[in-house]
Amino acid sequence: MIKDEVRTPTAVRDAQRWTAHSYNPLPVVISSAEGAWVTDVDGRRYLDCLAGYSALNFGHRHPRLVEAAHAQLDRLTLTSRAFIHDQFADFCRELSQLCGKELVLPMNTGAEAVESGIKVARKWGYQVKGVAAEQANIVVAEGNFHGRTTTIISFSTDEDARADFGPYTPGFRLVAYGDLAALTAAIDENTVAVLLEPIQGEQGVIVPPAGYLPDVRRVCTDQNVLLIADEIQSGLGRTGTTFACEHEAVVPDMYLLGKALGGGIVPVSAVVADADVLGVLQPGQHGSTFGGNPLAAAVATEVVRLLATGEFQRRSAELGARLHAGLRALVGKGLLAVRGRGLWAGLDIDPALMTGRAASERLMSRGVLAKDTHGSTIRLAPPLVITEEEIDHAVAQLAAILTE
Repeated sequence: MIKDEVRTPTAVRDAQRWTAHSYNPLPVVISSAEGAWVTDVDGRRYLDCLAGYSALNFGHRHPRLVEAAHAQLDRLTLTSRAFIHDQFADFCRELSQLCGKELVLPMNTGAEAVESGIKVARKWGYQVKGVAAEQANIVVAEGNFHGRTTTIISFSTDEDARADFGPYTPGFRLVAYGDLAALTAAIDENTVAVLLEPIQGEQGVIVPPAGYLPDVRRVCTDQNVLLIADEIQSGLGRTGTTFACEHEAVVPDMYLLGKALGGGIVPVSAVVADADVLGVLQPGQHGSTFGGNPLAAAVATEVVRLLATGEFQRRSAELGARLHAGLRALVGKGLLAVRGRGLWAGLDIDPALMTGRAASERLMSRGVLAKDTHGSTIRLAPPLVITEEEIDHAVAQLAAILTE
């Protein structure tokens, strides 16, 4: 029930007053959540169709994940990597097995996983491939989003993320996403890796052309170059398979994971690869005080066990088909295009109707939360626990704002 005193305007104003303006959030102040629904400080409920940019794949406060967190909070939360704790081996073993790889390097945020993957690829290039000192390069794609650290934004093509943060880190070669010829031409004897999102999330859920990823895999193998798949947003069930690479039977040399790995409870990320890649690291060469901490490991192990059942991948595939069918029916009725896989969609709204920001605000007024990116594009990424009825409700609200 809506309370007599409306608290949202004051809470929004206070938040804006006391924080650096690195985000432009929608004016909703969430105070509680469960499953696919959140409730604001005034008691209004919203269907969450963003799910923390895929960090909440299993919904808000999934009971098995909350139980794992509570149990671990009562026992042990941090040791640092100076010692081994009793949750560590299970986490690393079960995540390795889920990925079909041999070793795990636990970190905290997605950007940390990307930075760690870059470091490992360079070290592999010098120690294994034999690249001359300080000459390693990595091929990356235009339109990428791998994080916002200084190194990562050095190869971003998003000026909002990049401008005025130089000087930039060298060693990266940008090519058009989906252009195999450009990627192949960018590789030389000093190339140590190709770093790609199997589906570009921040760019608007851009799916590469059919056959592109398998061809990149072949080129990397032929040229003795590591293929690094950033599955931080696309992985862990989001697209209807455990990893988006699986849609074209591609196995990368290195997975970069994050977001959903922490179950929406704690930040957890990881680099996962075989020993001939991750084995180049020796003690003292890389680390993180909180990486793989007991609380994170306990929650992430339960995440891996949820995924091991296959239930959430099936839900994403089946419910995703329903979502995309509903969205495609709106093309020509205010939508120009729909892209994506599973429970992940990028929607291009006719800019003559409204911006993506305006669309997100109108959806919010109807009790559905989504977020814009790049002009008139919005993204939908509901939790994998969403129901058929809730998907239909979200699509109906979108249809309604397109004809207001």
